[in-house]
Amino acid sequence: MSGRPVHKRITRSRMLDFSFKPFEEMTAEDYATVGFKAGLEVHQQLLTRRKLFCRCPTGRYDKTYHAEILRHMRPTLSELGEYDGTALMEFKTRKEIIYRINKETVCTYEMDDTPPFMMDEEALDISIEICLMAGLTVVDEVHIARKQYLDGSIPTGFQRTAIIGLNGSVPFGEREIGISHLSLEEDSCREISDVGHRRTYITDRLGMPLIELVTHPDMRTPREVEKVANLLRRMMRTTTHVRRGPGSTRADTNVSVEGGTRAEIKGVCRTSLMPLLTYNEARRQWNLLRLREELHRRGITEDTFQSQSADVTRIVRKTLYTPIEQAVAANQVIKAVRLVNWAELLRWEVQTATFFSRELSDRVRVIACLTTLPNIIHSDNPSENISAAEWKEIKRAVEATEDDAVVLVWGDEQDTETAVQEIVIRAREATIGVPSETRQALRDGTTGFERILPGPDRMYPDTDLPPITIHRERVERMRANLTMPFWERVRFYQKLGVPEGYITRLAISRYAPLFREAVERMALDPVLASYALYQVPKELERKGYAVNRVSIETVRDLLLSIAEGKLVREGIPDAWKKALAGSFSREQLPPPLSDDELNNIIKKATAAVRSNKMFDESNIPVLTIAEVMKSVRGRIPGRIVVEKIKTR
Repeated sequence: MSGRPVHKRITRSRMLDFSFKPFEEMTAEDYATVGFKAGLEVHQQLLTRRKLFCRCPTGRYDKTYHAEILRHMRPTLSELGEYDGTALMEFKTRKEIIYRINKETVCTYEMDDTPPFMMDEEALDISIEICLMAGLTVVDEVHIARKQYLDGSIPTGFQRTAIIGLNGSVPFGEREIGISHLSLEEDSCREISDVGHRRTYITDRLGMPLIELVTHPDMRTPREVEKVANLLRRMMRTTTHVRRGPGSTRADTNVSVEGGTRAEIKGVCRTSLMPLLTYNEARRQWNLLRLREELHRRGITEDTFQSQSADVTRIVRKTLYTPIEQAVAANQVIKAVRLVNWAELLRWEVQTATFFSRELSDRVRVIACLTTLPNIIHSDNPSENISAAEWKEIKRAVEATEDDAVVLVWGDEQDTETAVQEIVIRAREATIGVPSETRQALRDGTTGFERILPGPDRMYPDTDLPPITIHRERVERMRANLTMPFWERVRFYQKLGVPEGYITRLAISRYAPLFREAVERMALDPVLASYALYQVPKELERKGYAVNRVSIETVRDLLLSIAEGKLVREGIPDAWKKALAGSFSREQLPPPLSDDELNNIIKKATAAVRSNKMFDESNIPVLTIAEVMKSVRGRIPGRIVVEKIKTR
């Protein structure tokens, strides 16, 4: 259950030779020194009409609910007769799981009361498309498996998942990033709250098709993690078949250093957070390895580790320290844990301004469900909590010496007993190295314990659904219609001279195919086409316009109007506004102005301005330009009008 780490042993001298610098000062050479490695698991919701294994609609996010369902989760044996460590850990939490159900988005399938439908074909096609774009080999036969989830995020306790493609890569600078596989699976519930022994979910996204794209650990620095995550996210968006918006793309980041083990940072929703999170996790692992060496220097190994615990409620029943005072008033118990020869090590820094005591506190919070912080105090930091006299009595109760550390925890009898066990387990793990964990991303850029890293025991075949044969004709048909990948679009735009600030957003926009059509078939200037398809819509979105309401056909007509000379750069914003109002019509636009027509308009405008004797003679050109532009704005470039009037 403790999740024993698997790692190579590195020398004590090497551990002491290198200390992590502040984030901004770390170099690629520094990360190479510690053996930094990172990989990604990118989860992306697909833009389908129906859920993956039922016929409920997708994309309807609403916290309104018509019923609540209460469930308790318990682990089951794998096909090999073994329990998964994560499942056992979740079982220890004794959680009540509440599901809030909206009848418009959930059916009896999600509650495991109805057999599944066959896999949604639209979702399977999109998965194959993304496999081809990432260079993956599409499998001949899709086998659906069940993956245990006892955190309650899926009411059935398992997620249906299937591998669609294997062994691909994407270009990244001068090298390739390996892609292990792509899986198609069901999305989970959204967590609303998690307090004490009760966790509450809303089920609106449950069962939606979701792909998981898993890379090899090919990223060498935290900055590369962010760049590769953005590359993969943009690659998938170029298909136009994936969802956008908050929560539609999430990524798990796998991090390790030499001598450490894989830790998974779960559900990072913004790629900009990845560099600091992966830096802190690498720093944490390196410092945990340094802590292990210090413990061994003190003679503390997994075999020699010693601890002792006792109920010390009587000793602190009159304390003035508010959290324990409140616990005593609520008839809760206070327990002390002695860690032999651990003095000063609970203040061993592991992450930025974060100490090893937080590792204990996190386990107590997650597994013992003592979620009100602080949930522990310790003797390495005595001045901020109970009195020196109380500490002295507590140490006597657990037979602690000056060489020992003592941890206090409080709550009801069963929770504090679980907490004591977890404190001992986590302290003993420190003598081994880095435990295999799933960790949550925190707002300050550090990571916190979430659960034991799942193992292969939680996967087993699904017997409710037959295998799905993927014929080569289907794959080749999709390959023939494959859109240009993101990285090729970027190179294409750079070659055309598209402004650098436009390239990325245009490459992932719904208008990217239109841009290519505008340049290759309509012979539009690439800069002008990118202005019409990126800059103008972006400015309108900033002003609150719902640009995506305009159909692709209407935008194509707008581009054709430019190609035919009926619309010039200055008229594009107004044309977009008309399109948003539903009043843009290419057929109703006047034909391009001839030179003679423009000269006549200028002649009439000049005469009208001169007829007004109130104006100064020197202002006549400016006033004439303004008068002419009233008639020709959007039909001819303003610079031509200015040049002609200056010439006259």
